[in-house]
Amino acid sequence: MRLKFYKKKNTEDNRPKHAAAVCIITVLLFFALFCIRLASWQLVHGEEYRQLAKRSTGYTVETDAVRGEIVDRNGEGLVVNTTHYKLVIDKLYADADSLNDTILSLVDLMERTGEKWNDALPIKLNPKGKFYFVQSDDAAEEKKRLLSEDYLNLDENTDAQKCINELKARYEIEKNYSDEDLRNLISVLYNMEVTGYSNSKPYTFAEDISRDSLSAVSENTQGISGVDIQTYMERGAPDSDIAPHLLGAIGSITEDEYDSLKDEGKDYSLSDKIGKFGVELAFEDYLKGEGGTKIIQRNYDGNIVDTVETIDAKQGDTVYLTIDKKLQQTAVKSLAENVKGAKSQGVSESKLYGTKNVGEDCETGAVVMLSVDDFSVLASASYPTYDLNKYSEYGDYYVKLVKNKNAPMYNRAFVGSFACGSVIKPMVASAGLEEKVISKDTEIYCKQNYDYYPSNVVKCMHYHGNLNVTGAITQSCNYFFAETGRRLGIDTMYLYAERFGLGEYTGVEVEESKGVLAGRDSKTWMPGNTVQAAIGQSDNAFTPLQLATYAAAIANDGVRLKTHVMSKITNYERTKTVKSYEPEEVETSGVSQKNLDIVQNAMLSVTQNAKGTANYMFGNYKVKVAAKTGTAENSGSDHTTFICYAPYDDPEVAIAVVIEHGAKGKYSMQVAKDLLDVYFDEK
Repeated sequence: MRLKFYKKKNTEDNRPKHAAAVCIITVLLFFALFCIRLASWQLVHGEEYRQLAKRSTGYTVETDAVRGEIVDRNGEGLVVNTTHYKLVIDKLYADADSLNDTILSLVDLMERTGEKWNDALPIKLNPKGKFYFVQSDDAAEEKKRLLSEDYLNLDENTDAQKCINELKARYEIEKNYSDEDLRNLISVLYNMEVTGYSNSKPYTFAEDISRDSLSAVSENTQGISGVDIQTYMERGAPDSDIAPHLLGAIGSITEDEYDSLKDEGKDYSLSDKIGKFGVELAFEDYLKGEGGTKIIQRNYDGNIVDTVETIDAKQGDTVYLTIDKKLQQTAVKSLAENVKGAKSQGVSESKLYGTKNVGEDCETGAVVMLSVDDFSVLASASYPTYDLNKYSEYGDYYVKLVKNKNAPMYNRAFVGSFACGSVIKPMVASAGLEEKVISKDTEIYCKQNYDYYPSNVVKCMHYHGNLNVTGAITQSCNYFFAETGRRLGIDTMYLYAERFGLGEYTGVEVEESKGVLAGRDSKTWMPGNTVQAAIGQSDNAFTPLQLATYAAAIANDGVRLKTHVMSKITNYERTKTVKSYEPEEVETSGVSQKNLDIVQNAMLSVTQNAKGTANYMFGNYKVKVAAKTGTAENSGSDHTTFICYAPYDDPEVAIAVVIEHGAKGKYSMQVAKDLLDVYFDEK
């Protein structure tokens, strides 16, 4: 029994040692097999699996953002997106081994259909078979990039043939092609490199393919791997020269802009385009669309197995402006005609009578029309204008505009500040009446030359004799207002000017100038300067937008609202309102209704009284118009200015016109009349 018990105990003691040995052997065998397999993966089949891994990858592709549109108050397009067609090569789907032949077949197809392809190479082939560099500003820039250290790293004097040879080697072109085919192939491969052709960025071979060629191109590209016709949106203005100063433009984002936007927490990339000025800039946050993201999955055979849209693209919002397209077209057309008319008459008079400063130097002007109801901008034009669709930040057309002495890109309507002349007199009259330095019946004797301050003699156009405030506005008597201004003093005068919006920002959403208000903004001031300021001279310089706002404030019984160009903002489809404008009171004139009635009636007399300075233009007009004419002295011919509102008894619209060096007031009045014609005819 003991022996038996002893043997059993001995067996149990050896069992753990045996199990441990089995475990160790198993682990060693496992690691041995793993090492053998790992060696097979990395050493024997390493290159094969690396290639399979490359082809079994998910690629993130960004889809284009669609920018919102800009339309007029009635939904008529001002800046819209139109559908165009482009021919692309998508690396994810293209056969790399036949890429060169694919490119040449597409070049041949474009030439047969008469379509242009994106040819960026600054090297051409002459009829004698020699390669040469193209001579143009754009080609010079491209040559500079081609020879830079980022690409060929060659001396600037390197000849074209050497560049072709270097590019041929760079792109590993081994097949023998004709010189023309070689040059075309290199051009596309070079442009692919420049534009970042990759799995996530297809290459645009040709764009804006016409509808006439579309079917032929589609038929001939079927079955070619990686080649596809895609739609894209192109932004443009249907009437490209009627409102470029207001609408503005988009351009490539700068590093400074990118950093600033990033600091504000806004999502942009360095490849984005943003609003640079005008409405495009003012409403950037609404107009900017958001691109989408999709992941394309390829298996080990290189085939597309799945496409997942991870972020849907979001279209920008549609901005409705307060502009009426028909009125805007009228403003642009009439302003151009009357600036040219003033110049033509001035040239004729100058030649006929040998005189100077009679309008022969008239080249420019501006007009603004507002709704009195809410101070919305119905039309705004600056002359000369330019073509918004041709405009780009650095193109030849931009350079031409910059060199034009008349500065076509300058927004004279909102930014240009001009001496206003006698249109300031209704404000001076309002201040004088309210401050009781004159009354309705106060008469001042006009002896033509006001010489209270001998160093600041004010000349009147006529010898008027005794005039009250109504007669002084009707006949635009400088003498009367010089004396009224003296009695008021400059501080009181510019206080009322500010209340009416002169020398003040109007609040419009796009860039505007504050203008210059005499006395307040003057570096030096003498008492005698006050009488000049009272007739719209001295340092006074206001924008046409301010003058229109001022006229609207008079029409609105002294209440000035915030001037604006945005009516509402909707989603892209225009089915849901995102934001709408609410009228905002900015200031009241501080002038009693009794005194405003006197001034308003005097402005009516300007058009209805036989002696009124605008009677010949509006005396028999279909609605009663309240107005004030102005002539502002400056170097060269006088500026002509005009403000008005209509109808007098129930004001709906207010207009301000400035024609620089226009000399004759009839031309600025005619612009206003043309706008009133269209406005009331449509009603």
